[in-house]
Amino acid sequence: MTTSQPRDPAADATPFPEPEEPAATAFLPSAPRHRWGFGAFLLVEAVLLASAAFVSVLVGDTGPGPLPMRVVLLGTMLPTMIAAGVAVLITYVRGNGPVADLRLEWRWADVKTGLRYGCVGLVFTTLAAYLWTQLVGDANATSAISALVEDRRMSISAAVVMFVYLWLLGPICEEIIYRGLLWGAAEQLQWRSERWGRVAAFLLSTAVFAASHLEPLRTTLLLVIAVPIGLVRLVTGRLPGSIVAHQVNNFLPALTILLGALGVASF
Repeated sequence: MTTSQPRDPAADATPFPEPEEPAATAFLPSAPRHRWGFGAFLLVEAVLLASAAFVSVLVGDTGPGPLPMRVVLLGTMLPTMIAAGVAVLITYVRGNGPVADLRLEWRWADVKTGLRYGCVGLVFTTLAAYLWTQLVGDANATSAISALVEDRRMSISAAVVMFVYLWLLGPICEEIIYRGLLWGAAEQLQWRSERWGRVAAFLLSTAVFAASHLEPLRTTLLLVIAVPIGLVRLVTGRLPGSIVAHQVNNFLPALTILLGALGVASF
C-alpha cells in the first residue's frame, strides 16, 4: 500500500505577477530626502533679483535705435540662468544632485504628457490673454520683455537668440527654480500624506511663479498660464514634462516677439 505524500502548497501557488511600470499620471514615490528647503529657494530668488539689478546697471541706458546684443544676452537671459545654475549647485552641495532632487529623469511618456497639457494650456492662455487685454488694455497686458522690445528693431542674430531663449532655455531655467527647487522644498514639509504634499507644492509653486514675475497687472493671467504647467509636474511626478508644457506655452509669444523685433510684422 502506497502512502501519499502531502502536497507542497507552494507548488500549486500562482506566482505573483511582475509589477507593472507606473502610468505617466500615477503619483510616484518620493525622491531621496535632501538637506535643503525653503532657505535654498529664497537664496536663489535673492540671486535672481541681485543679478538682475547688477545687469541693469551694467547694461545702462540703451538709447534709441536697434536693441544691442548685450541687452538680449545680459538683460533678458543672464539673471535667470545664473539663478537656475545656483539651484542646480545647491542640489549637489546639499542633496543628491539635480536628477534625484529636482526629478529630472527623462521619459518619453512625460514629454507626451507635457505636449498634451501644453497645447490645452496654450488654448486657454490665448483665450485668457484676449479677455485680459479687453479688460485692462494692450499696454497693461504687455509682459516686461514685450515692453522691452516694443517698437525696437534687432539684428537677426539678436532676435534669434531671444527667440530661442524665450521658447526653449527660459522655461528650463524657470522650471528648475519653481517646479524643481520650490516644489522640492514644499514636499519636504510633514504633510498628512504624500499626495497632499504634492498638491500643496503645486498650489504654492503656481502662486509664487505668477507673483515672482513682478508684474502685478498680469498676475492673474500668469496664474492661468502656470496651472497647466504645474499640473504636468503634479501628475507625472517629474520635471521634464512641465518643461515641455512651458516651452509649448512660450512658443507663440516668443515667435510674436521675434517677428515684431525683426520688423516682419507689427502686433
